[in-house]
Amino acid sequence: MAVVEQLVLEPLAASLDLDAFRKNGHSLVDWIADYLATLEQRPVCEPTEPGDVRAKLPVSAPERPEPFSSVLDDLDRVIVPGLAHWQHPGWFAYFPAMASPASVLGELAAAGLGVQGMLWSSAPAVTELECHVLDWLVDLMGLPQSWKTTSAGGGVLTSGASTSTLTALITARERCRGLTGASVEQMAVYASSHAHSSIEKGARLAGIPRVRHLDVDRDFSVKPEALDMAISQDLEQGLAPAAVISALGTTGTTAVDPVRGIGELAAHHQLWHHVDAAYAGSAMVCEEFRHHLDGVELADSYTFNPHKWLATSIDCSVLWVADRKPLNDVMGIEPPYLRNDASDSGQVIDYRNWDISLGRPFRALKLWFVLRTLGAEGLRSLIRLHTQWASDLSERIDNHPRLRRIAPTPFALVSFIHTDGDASTRALAAAINDSNRFFATVSEIEGHPYIRISIGSTWTMRHHVDSLWELIQESTGAMEEASERENPWER
Repeated sequence: MAVVEQLVLEPLAASLDLDAFRKNGHSLVDWIADYLATLEQRPVCEPTEPGDVRAKLPVSAPERPEPFSSVLDDLDRVIVPGLAHWQHPGWFAYFPAMASPASVLGELAAAGLGVQGMLWSSAPAVTELECHVLDWLVDLMGLPQSWKTTSAGGGVLTSGASTSTLTALITARERCRGLTGASVEQMAVYASSHAHSSIEKGARLAGIPRVRHLDVDRDFSVKPEALDMAISQDLEQGLAPAAVISALGTTGTTAVDPVRGIGELAAHHQLWHHVDAAYAGSAMVCEEFRHHLDGVELADSYTFNPHKWLATSIDCSVLWVADRKPLNDVMGIEPPYLRNDASDSGQVIDYRNWDISLGRPFRALKLWFVLRTLGAEGLRSLIRLHTQWASDLSERIDNHPRLRRIAPTPFALVSFIHTDGDASTRALAAAINDSNRFFATVSEIEGHPYIRISIGSTWTMRHHVDSLWELIQESTGAMEEASERENPWER
């Protein structure tokens, strides 16, 4: 029996060897540092075909423990060749997914602590640090004081803006039911025709069958009169307007909706007003961007993602509410196995009553690491550099005879086209991405493609933006020369 027990316990004992952990941890940190240091030497997107990664993996899991060195070797052999490198300095696609060294270390510390923050009593520091850090952010971003956890509202960290928006829509649904007596089948949600797809997905998951897409102006911002008309039409049909979403920085063009105008209409019609600032919310650490917050005090909820543009690794999204009671009433369930004296006292926050999930990682730790090691000054400098580089790129595009911006550049996203038409726009995007040095995305408005250049990767510097512009110029010139050769009589 002793021999059998020894055979069973040997692998477990090896996995719990703290001296080995220390050695392997040093090796892993060294590996990460080497990976980040050599990113610029790699193609921004590795040449990978579907199934390539799985073809390098064994059919079944190993029966016996393998040395950590083998696992580390396979990071290089299997994983890295199958990546699009989001931290690459030439990454200008989607929105950034920043992962600063401070955030990585915060994530490591959270994993090492291995605590679960569903209740205050299950890990008091998890809850209290989250409360405190989010209250810090209220001040750092010039947001309403009533959103602090020391007031009637408060903030919670979720996995992403999609989860935050779904949470807001579920809360809006229940408030609408309570105010109007309407069934969910009668309800409607309103958002910009350029709103993120998570709005429609969130409404679907919340069971709300109608999402009214509102007309926008020439800058792609919602027209308040379009909202007023849509609400009036639905009321005439006996429907129940439940919620409206303002975008503070749409995904397509970073357009900003008129938060005050929408908020006033929402208050008049008793709609829940949710502000989606997933990307651009980070810019509010800089006072010069806060004019976009005009009217935000009228909002019922607000979300932004530090994991996009605030040097914090995914996942880390903030949801603030002006009044926590409607949220807690919807999310709060009291099974006996979660009852405890601290919760019953009413003196603590239990974040399980603020979120869809019960289990909660220690997300606030990495955000705390970032805020402490970069400081407010460092974060402001980060945002200002990126927005300045985007402004400079916009000016270059404006001065180019073959290129045209299709939207303003209020933050660090530049959206533009080739003036020769859709095929030329797509060809220019392909030239950028085929370089293997840069990666941009193509989106569409009314069926016409345009190129999105999102500046904000952790390791992007001014010279990378300059090099991207040189490639755009070269590619545009080459396309023009090719066109002249094909049409020698057209000048």
